[in-house]
Amino acid sequence: MSDTSTGAGPAAGEREVPETAAGPPRTPETAAGVPSTAHGSTLPLVPAPGGRGPGPRAPGEAPVLGRFLARAAAATAALTVVGALLGLVRDQTVAHFFGAGGDSDAFLVAWAVPEMAATLLIEDGMALLLVPAFSQVLARREAARRARPGEEPADPVREFVAATLPRLCLLLTCAAGLLLAGAPWAVGVLAPGLDDPRLAVDCTRLTAVTVLTFGITGYFSAALRAHGSFAPPAAVYVAYNVGIVGMTFAFHALWGVRAAAAGVAAGSVLMVLVQFPFFAARLRRHKGARGRPGRAGTRRRDRNGLPPLGLAVLAPVLVFVVSRQCQVLVERFLASTLPAGSISHLNYAQKVAQMPMVLSMMICTVTFPVVAQAMADGDRRGARLRVERDLALAALVVLLGTATVVAYAPQIIEVLFQRGAFDAQDTRTTAGVMRVYALGLLGHTLVGALGRPFFSAGRPSWYPAFAMVTGLVVTTGAGFAVTYHWGVLGIAAANAAGISTTAVLLLSGLGSRVVAIEVRAVSLSLVRLTVPAAAAGAAGWSAAPLTGGALPSLAAGCLLVPAVFVLTGRVLRTPEVVHLLALTRQRFLHGH
Repeated sequence: MSDTSTGAGPAAGEREVPETAAGPPRTPETAAGVPSTAHGSTLPLVPAPGGRGPGPRAPGEAPVLGRFLARAAAATAALTVVGALLGLVRDQTVAHFFGAGGDSDAFLVAWAVPEMAATLLIEDGMALLLVPAFSQVLARREAARRARPGEEPADPVREFVAATLPRLCLLLTCAAGLLLAGAPWAVGVLAPGLDDPRLAVDCTRLTAVTVLTFGITGYFSAALRAHGSFAPPAAVYVAYNVGIVGMTFAFHALWGVRAAAAGVAAGSVLMVLVQFPFFAARLRRHKGARGRPGRAGTRRRDRNGLPPLGLAVLAPVLVFVVSRQCQVLVERFLASTLPAGSISHLNYAQKVAQMPMVLSMMICTVTFPVVAQAMADGDRRGARLRVERDLALAALVVLLGTATVVAYAPQIIEVLFQRGAFDAQDTRTTAGVMRVYALGLLGHTLVGALGRPFFSAGRPSWYPAFAMVTGLVVTTGAGFAVTYHWGVLGIAAANAAGISTTAVLLLSGLGSRVVAIEVRAVSLSLVRLTVPAAAAGAAGWSAAPLTGGALPSLAAGCLLVPAVFVLTGRVLRTPEVVHLLALTRQRFLHGH
């Protein structure tokens, strides 16, 4: 079993990731679990008795969270929470030193560069392309070893890295150079309403390096996750935010908000460094034959089945990811025409409101290689069951978080940001925007969770791009229609409407195109979960003003909202809540 905390893995000759495609055997002690949303069948979530890892999986059995995936999820969750907390510290630092005004707006215009690069090159684009690709070459490596035991055939993983990583670095270096030279034009497109764009141009040039460093980070992350190592990829945002906070504290008096932009560049380099030793160790562990093939070697690799990464595969992913990130660019464009500070209010509200989504998406981040492996093995039933359960778990987490955000938005913003240049009026405005943003959190989570299965087979699919472009059109049209009358609240509402439209299209289209999920059953599951979430949010909203002080009120809410959510779910016998409670009780009794 690979060690997700150290990057250590199996010895040479053993398969790297058998456990990501396997589940524990069914025994009386592993019988309780979360039901599949389609059929209500019980799916085990705990390892086999005796502390052993997952056993072999029969064809069609759902890949499940055995000991390996449970450890991977725990490591990812812990590092995700640390990274998110440091992200809040980063936002607090910028808010403290620069408030919500012209300087912070200039930085946030430049922030669009790493935001877009992170979505395209780390979180979605690179992962959607390379996790299935690495899963295929890992399967090919294992097949070659079984066919020729005792030999050391050419390692397809090394060949794939040699064929793709240098070209990727060259391409991204050119892109970063173009952005550096074209920063004035980029700022003019992103925020044409800025009175003085020079500061934003300086910050954009400082952040341009992230186009290269984020690309390398995303490549390393995809390779490590496909190998079953999840902790180093989860640690990248810890390193990133440490770099931003450190540079801002050290140089804000000398450079102003440019210090934060320089911190973005420094933090992005740390993201590469934190993963490089683990990535290099994976390549060194499998020596195999090496070489630098020419054209003939390239043709041999294609015939031997290395996954292609041509334009036909890249284009649908690029359009999907870029269209998703353009939601933010549309918001910044519209907000640049509003009073100074509007972009900052949107940014702070969005960052905090999306924390429940970030926590819910760690489930899909860990299990995406499982779905990709199941699709590579032809196990479509296993992939379907995995996707259905991921959707239910992710929706439960994000709806519980949505209820908390809606009920306690003013208290959250006051505790996190109201100090220094960030005053009470900024708190009120940001809290109002955050409540509106929260209405789209379920849509954001579903888009992230449903987008991955479309690309898990490693084949191009244009449907997700169509769904995302449709949602972007809704966001843009609604934004232009309501921003003049509603200001930043209208922009947030347009975002929620657009992303929810995309989520509905992806949910309705997945079952008939890639993974044959039961769309009706999944939809009913989501509707059932909204009832306890609404009750919990209403209870929190009513109770929030009754407790003196923002911090005590928020602390009480963190107990009240989950309690009402769970009690309402039990009273209504919501299956997802009931089975989650049963699983929690079982793990507590068995010491897992």
